[in-house]
Amino acid sequence: MTGFELIRAFAHDATVGVVVTDPMIELPGPTILYANAAFGRLAGRELDAIVGQSPRFMQGRETRRETLDAFHRALAAGERFHSYLTNYRADGTKYRAEIDCRPLRAADGRIENFVSFEREVLRRKGRPAVNAAGRYEPSDESKNVLSGALHALGVFMHS
Repeated sequence: MTGFELIRAFAHDATVGVVVTDPMIELPGPTILYANAAFGRLAGRELDAIVGQSPRFMQGRETRRETLDAFHRALAAGERFHSYLTNYRADGTKYRAEIDCRPLRAADGRIENFVSFEREVLRRKGRPAVNAAGRYEPSDESKNVLSGALHALGVFMHS
């Protein structure tokens, strides 16, 4: 079983948005190969309208170019990217997304896919913002089994 197949099996019912793309990061890619229902709800789209698209469809006027450039550099280097982006739903409403994207490698070390875990976050009220991680909290806290596994993998945690 490949990493992609394993993710599809476990992410199907997850409350965290999960997206798997091909490894082509240059335009027009990457292309979404898989998205779970939680991601569909986050993006405000049906899954059949998401698969086959580039994740760039969620970008808009307030999506920061600097963050997108850092995202691109991390993927090009085969590294993890963890940060926050302003994205847009199909109806045009914006939301703040925490994104933790990682390469999926074949046995020979070649990147086969990228997997991205995404959740909506809200700006914290009345707390000092020391860094980006201190500014936001999840809009919905999940208690499902996959959440514990993602925590053990360090998903959504700064390293």
